[in-house]
Amino acid sequence: MSTVQPGSFLTLHYRLAGPQGDIINTFNEKPATLSLGSGELTPGVEQRLMGLVEGTRTVIELPAGEAFGDHNPDMQQWVARKLLNELGDPMEKYAAGDVVQFPTPDGMGTYAGTVLQVGDDGAVLFDFNHPLAGQPVTFEVQLIGVL
Repeated sequence: MSTVQPGSFLTLHYRLAGPQGDIINTFNEKPATLSLGSGELTPGVEQRLMGLVEGTRTVIELPAGEAFGDHNPDMQQWVARKLLNELGDPMEKYAAGDVVQFPTPDGMGTYAGTVLQVGDDGAVLFDFNHPLAGQPVTFEVQLIGVL
């Protein structure tokens, strides 16, 4: 049986949950395949996977802030309606709790912001922290294959 080591390729089912419930759950879908050290999992999760044997199914509890860092108030920013119109649909209506995708500066990817508040002038206050930042996280994993 293979064990998880730095740089391992993993085929696995996993469930990532915070205090409000599941964020991702692949147990009823096709398993995921990923590479350790590539940034697909947080360092705290990767560290907990090290040494696990292929075939293992376990639940890992990570304390608040360890999986996705502490909640950073500086990651909450107002975005002017003019800029939102340029980046997306000018007719878009925003409401608290909406998750909006933004292009990265290099245009090669996206990142998400959660709407906290909409101002009278149409500006929107976004929280660009990960939704589980500063929260305890449950990571359940079933290692199907380790290469």
